Amino acid sequence: MPQLRSTIQRTWLRAAAAAGVVLASVVLSGCTDAAELRKNDGRLVVLTTFTVIADMTREVAGDRVEVASITKPGAEIHGYEPTPSDLKKAAQADLVLENGMGLEKWFQQFIDRASGESATLTAGIRSIPIGGGSEYEGKPNPHAWMSTDNAAIYVENIRRALTTLDPAGADEYRRRAADYTRRLQAVGREVRASLQDVPEERRALVTCEGAFSYIARDLGLREAYLWPVNAEQEGTPKQIASTVEFVRAREVPGVFCESTVSRKAQEQVASESGSRFAGVLYVDSLSEKDGPVPTYLELLRRDARTIAAGLTGAPAR
Repeated sequence: MPQLRSTIQRTWLRAAAAAGVVLASVVLSGCTDAAELRKNDGRLVVLTTFTVIADMTREVAGDRVEVASITKPGAEIHGYEPTPSDLKKAAQADLVLENGMGLEKWFQQFIDRASGESATLTAGIRSIPIGGGSEYEGKPNPHAWMSTDNAAIYVENIRRALTTLDPAGADEYRRRAADYTRRLQAVGREVRASLQDVPEERRALVTCEGAFSYIARDLGLREAYLWPVNAEQEGTPKQIASTVEFVRAREVPGVFCESTVSRKAQEQVASESGSRFAGVLYVDSLSEKDGPVPTYLELLRRDARTIAAGLTGAPAR
């Protein structure tokens, strides 16, 4: 069960932050909009670190709580820098949900300053260690949500955290979590079916970031990537040369890159190896509601279709 934390110090920080917001608002506008500090309907406020787990949380919470994400759709989450507005949100939140496994290093001190409870959603998940001989080698790959089997653990951890926060909603959270888990399992079957016709010799997934270890494991794909974790040094000559060698040796028909980083280096890999750039994959962030991946389930579906098309020679997406 995820560990929830609540302290008198953080309760004081919450009150102080709220007071500071009121004071700033009075100074700037001469009045205070109470809706900025809390939802008018009085619902509990749950804050997540990025959009994927915000979507999961909304599915379990329904209308009982207000769910918000610190990072916005399309944002690169690894190097995100919290803003004063984020600190204000944390001071007002009743619960903060993080992925864990070192994903939100930028958020650790931020979480400690939050006034409400917090929970780590990867608690209980068996991690895949990062390889490749980098400074991250041996550390857990944090992108565990890319496996639908792991996602069921996320959902259960969300349900438990919400139930601890709001015991009166326990039955609704249990019902919604069970329904969402069934839908996750159905999408998991869809994802596996979409790649079942990919020949064994083409079952290799080459991406920019090593963010697909869990889905590669689930789908029986060999994995290669330019860099293990999004950081400042991306697409170096050494990384490109190593990936080109992998693609050439296995005659990989298509390579991919994530939506939140530049695909320039991967396009170079495709050009130098005789492969092709086969499409954009989504992992760290959802799109806006009218975009290609407005929900986590759609993210999984679209990635599976893009990978299957890229490895069977279908047109790039």
